Amino acid sequence: MTTLASLDPAARDALRAETRKAYEAFKARGLKLDMTRGKPAPEQLDLSSAMMSLPGNGDHFAESGEDARNYGGLQGLPEARALFAPLVQAPPAQIVIGDNSSLALMHDCVAWALLKGVPGSVKPWSQEQEPVFLCPVPGYDRHFAICEALGIRMLPVPMTGQGPDMDVVEKLAADPAVKGMWCVPKYANPSGEIYSDETVRRLAAMETGSPDFRLFWDNAYAVHHLTATRHPLADILSLCEKAGHPDRAFIFASTSKVTLAGAGLAVFASSPENVRWFLGRAFFRTIGPDKLNQLRHVRFLKDMAGIESHMEKQRTLIAPKFEAVLDALEARLGGTGAATWTKPEGGYFITVDTVDGAAQRVVALAKDAGIALTPAGATSPYGRDPHDRTLRLAPTFPSLSDVKAAAEGIALCILLAGLETQTAEAA
Repeated sequence: MTTLASLDPAARDALRAETRKAYEAFKARGLKLDMTRGKPAPEQLDLSSAMMSLPGNGDHFAESGEDARNYGGLQGLPEARALFAPLVQAPPAQIVIGDNSSLALMHDCVAWALLKGVPGSVKPWSQEQEPVFLCPVPGYDRHFAICEALGIRMLPVPMTGQGPDMDVVEKLAADPAVKGMWCVPKYANPSGEIYSDETVRRLAAMETGSPDFRLFWDNAYAVHHLTATRHPLADILSLCEKAGHPDRAFIFASTSKVTLAGAGLAVFASSPENVRWFLGRAFFRTIGPDKLNQLRHVRFLKDMAGIESHMEKQRTLIAPKFEAVLDALEARLGGTGAATWTKPEGGYFITVDTVDGAAQRVVALAKDAGIALTPAGATSPYGRDPHDRTLRLAPTFPSLSDVKAAAEGIALCILLAGLETQTAEAA
C-alpha cells in the first residue's frame, strides 16, 4: 500500500472515508473486548489445576522435616529456593521466596530503602536530596506507579532494541541523586526486547554517583517464550560481583504467569549482604511465608525441566494470539507508515507506535468500538507520552476469536487516527 505521507489530498480523503466506513461497520458489531492488561487466560490457569490438590493430605513436611503448616522459614524452603535458582541465576542461599506478588517485594524494597537505606547507604534515601530512578521507556506502568506513590522522581531513558540507551544511562547515573533503575531485562514490558550482553555488562560495571545505587532487575518473563528459541540472558549477579559492585542488583521474579496468577510465588535474589538486609527488614513484617504453597510448587513443577515443559504448554496457547495480532496489523497497516510494531519472541505484550499525536485518539476510537485498551501514556513515567504515539497491546487473556476481532478493530482505529492526524496537519 502507498504510504499515507505520499498521498495527495484527494487520495487521502478517499482513504479516510473508506476507513471510516469500515470502522463504523466494525463498531456496529457491538463487541465488548478487553486488551488492557497482560493476564493469563483461563486456559492457561487450567494448566495448573493439578496444583489445587497439592501438596495433599498429610504431605506437609519439607525435605528437612520442617512442618510447612507452621510459622517460620522466613527465607523460604530450601527445595523451593533450589527450584528457582536456575531461573534467577542465583545460588539457593541468595534467594528469598515470598508470597504471590513480586510487585509487593519491589514495593517493600523501595519503601525500606527510603526508611532505612540499603547496604552501602550513608543514610536512608528519604533523608537525602530527592531520590531519582531511571525508567526505560516504553516501560511498565506499575513500576512507575511505585515511584510516583512514594515520591521518587523519574527520568525516562530510551530503549534501543538491545535494552536501554547506555550512553544516556551512564550519564544520568553519575548524579548522586539517582538511586535506582527499573529493568525488565528479558522480553521487556512492553517492548519485548532482550538486554544484550554488552548492555548487561555496562549496567553492572558503570560508575555511579551514588554508592548505594540499585538495579531493580524485574525478570518477570524469564521463561515466557513465544518461539522455540530459548534466548539466554547475561548473569547480572556475577557481572556485578566481577565489576566490584556485588550489591548492585536486586533480582525479582514470580510464578504469576507460570502457575496461578493469584496464588503463585514471588522470588527475591541478590548478594549475600542484600539478602541479609532483606530478611532483616522482613522479620518485622511477617513470621513466615506460605510454605504449603512453596511445597505445592515444588511438587508440581519439580525442577527446571518441569518449568520449561509447563511453559511450552503455555506457549502453545498464547503464541497464536500474538500471531493473530501481528497478522491483522500487517494486513491493514503494512506499508502505510501509519504505525510500526514489535514482533516479540517472548513476554506478554506487543508495542505499537502510531504516528506522533495519534495514540490517545486510537484509544478513544477503540473504546467507542467496544475495545478497551491500556491508556495511551501508560508506558511512560507519570502517564505522559511526550510524542503521544505508544500503545501496549495485551493479547493473552481474550479467546483467540476475540483477539482476532480486537486486532482487526485496533488496526482500523490506528489507520483512521493516522489519517485524521495527517489531515489536521495539512490543514
